[in-house]
Amino acid sequence: MEKRLKGKVAIVTGASRGIGKAISLAMAKEAATVVLAARAMDKLKETAEQVTAAGGKAHIIPTELTDERSIKNLVKATGERFGRLDILINNAGITHSAKLEETLTKDYDRCMSINARAPFILCREALPLLKKAEAAYIINIASVVGVKGYPLQSAYTASKHALRGMTISLAEELRGSNIRVHLLCPGGVDTELVQKVRPDIKKQDLMQPEEIAELVLYLVTHKGNAVIDELHIRRAASAPWF
Repeated sequence: MEKRLKGKVAIVTGASRGIGKAISLAMAKEAATVVLAARAMDKLKETAEQVTAAGGKAHIIPTELTDERSIKNLVKATGERFGRLDILINNAGITHSAKLEETLTKDYDRCMSINARAPFILCREALPLLKKAEAAYIINIASVVGVKGYPLQSAYTASKHALRGMTISLAEELRGSNIRVHLLCPGGVDTELVQKVRPDIKKQDLMQPEEIAELVLYLVTHKGNAVIDELHIRRAASAPWF
């Protein structure tokens, strides 16, 4: 059976762990070349080894998402190395938990920088390469807080609302082009970030990163006239229709 992503090149941010790692491995099983972006070189090497073992090709580009030059280098280096880009996954994110009155401006700025500003820059810089692809995809990973608000998460929530708004606008700009833009808003996933923010959720009730990766894989392999703009993904134990 022919691999569905053979010959395709994807950039995945936050590829060293959690959802980003799971997405990288899911695409590797379909023979994709995955450009792995994150800061932790040791963890990136682990992901790269697993990508190769799964049948894909891995290329590591250490990236600091608070640094515009580093973000631009990620795209430039990908273009120089492979001459193409078919898939961009903006997955990397951070959180901050505190009452709004106790949230420092620097904490707000860091959430906005990594969760909203970095995907904005990456989309902008990647568009020239993506436009050359026969069929290209941008998938931005937001959160349930991209459409809701929780106490003690004002900075995090603001950044994910910003990401969602940018994604909606970009999808409209690219309507009718070769690029499809999707947004994922998952609830509690078994990652370090969620364990830090929501220690009240039982581990067995959390979704697994691989479940999110399966949905991403569907989006980047689906062809036809039916388009999914946004996916709200909740835990089975949580209330429907968040």
